[in-house]
Amino acid sequence: MTAFCVMKVLCQATRNENRYAKRFFGTLLTQTPQKRDFSPFWMVVPDPRQSTVFQLTQSFCTAEKSHMQQKSKAAFGSVGRRIPYRILHVINQDGESLGNLHRAEALKLMDQHGLKLVLLRENVEPPVYRLMTGQQIHEEQLKRAEKKKASPKPGTVQKELSFSSAIAKNDLETKTKQIAQWIEKKYHVKVTIRQAKDSNTNMLTLFDQILETVSEKATYLSNPKVTREGVSTCILRHMSEKELKAYQKMEKQKKSTDKKDENEDLKSSELHQ
Repeated sequence: MTAFCVMKVLCQATRNENRYAKRFFGTLLTQTPQKRDFSPFWMVVPDPRQSTVFQLTQSFCTAEKSHMQQKSKAAFGSVGRRIPYRILHVINQDGESLGNLHRAEALKLMDQHGLKLVLLRENVEPPVYRLMTGQQIHEEQLKRAEKKKASPKPGTVQKELSFSSAIAKNDLETKTKQIAQWIEKKYHVKVTIRQAKDSNTNMLTLFDQILETVSEKATYLSNPKVTREGVSTCILRHMSEKELKAYQKMEKQKKSTDKKDENEDLKSSELHQ
C-alpha cells in the first residue's frame, strides 16, 4: 500500500513537471520577437552571492574616433611612410603621372629623390598620391588656407561688384558708396576689376583707393591678386571690434604726431622771422 502511494505521488509530480515545461516553452515560442541591440563585448562580473554573473557592457562607440580620423585625413601634408594601400597611383613633382605603383616602389622613389608623399584623392581606386618637395607642400598649404579664408562662412552674405579699370570717377564713387553700405551691414564684398584695353591704370591702385574710402570700417579678407590675365580680385570685410580699436588708436597717434610736427614747424618759422 505504501509503495502504491509513493508511485502515485511520483507520477503526479512528473505530470506537473511536464505541464509546467510546456507552459514555459509555449510562452517562449508564442512571444513576438523584438529587435534588441547587444554589445559585441561580454564581461564576467564576480558576485559574492552568486557564482558567476554575465552582463552586457556598454556599447563601444567609434563615431568620435572616425571623426578624428576624417579630420586628420583632411589635412594636406606629407603622409610619411605610413601608407595603408598596396597599390597607388603616383604623380611626380612635375605633375606627370607615373601610373600605378606598389607601395614599396613609391617609397623607394621618395627616398631616392628626397621627396615627400602627399595624399591627393583617397576615394578612388587606387588612391592618388603625389611626390612633392617641402617647398611645394608649403606653397599648396598657403593656397588652400587663402582659398578657405576667402570662401564665405555659412550664414555670411557675400556681395559682388565688377567693373573696368577705365571706370569714370563718378561711377567709381557710386560703386564705393555701395561697398560702404554693404560693409556697414557686415557683408563680405568681392570686387573684380577687368583691365581695359589701352588703359594704363594700375588695378592694384584702384583697390587701394576703394579701401581708403572705407578704411574706417573695412579691411581685406583676401588681398588683391590676379586671378587670370587682365582680371584681378579682392574681398573686403568689416573689421572686428579688436581691429577697430587698434585702427582708431593708430589714427589717434597719427593725428597727434601730425599736430606735433605742425607746432614744431610753426615755432621754427616764428624763430626765423
